Amino acid sequence: MTTFTLLLSVHLISIALSVSLLTLRFWWRYSGNPLATARWTRIVPPVIDTVLLLSGAGLILKTHILPFTEQGTWLTEKLFGVIIYIVLGFIALDYRQARSQQVRVIAFPLALVVLYIIIKLATTKIPLLG
Repeated sequence: MTTFTLLLSVHLISIALSVSLLTLRFWWRYSGNPLATARWTRIVPPVIDTVLLLSGAGLILKTHILPFTEQGTWLTEKLFGVIIYIVLGFIALDYRQARSQQVRVIAFPLALVVLYIIIKLATTKIPLLG
C-alpha cells in the first residue's frame, strides 16, 4: 500500500466517522438523549477531526496540490467549504442553548448541503467559482 493510498483511506474513513458522529450527535441533541452530552461525545469527534485534518494535510504534501494556487483552486474552495461546514456544525450542536431550536434545525441540513459541495469538489476537482 502506497503512502498516498494509506493517507486517502485514513482521510475517507475519518470523513465517514466525522459525518456519522455529527448526524448522530444532532439526533441525540434534537431528541433530548443524554448521550448528546456524554463525555465521549465531547472527546472522540475532535480526535477524529484532527486525524481528518492531518490526513488532508498529508495528502496536500504528497500530491503537491496547494490551495491558493492556479492548480489548487478547487482545493481552496474545498477548504472554505470545510470552514463553513464546521461553523454550521457548531451552530447545529450548540449546547449552550444560545440559539433557538429552529436555528439549529436549519443549520444541520445546510451543513449537509455544504458537505455535498465539498465532496463534489474533492471528487471532480473542478472549481465551482472558477
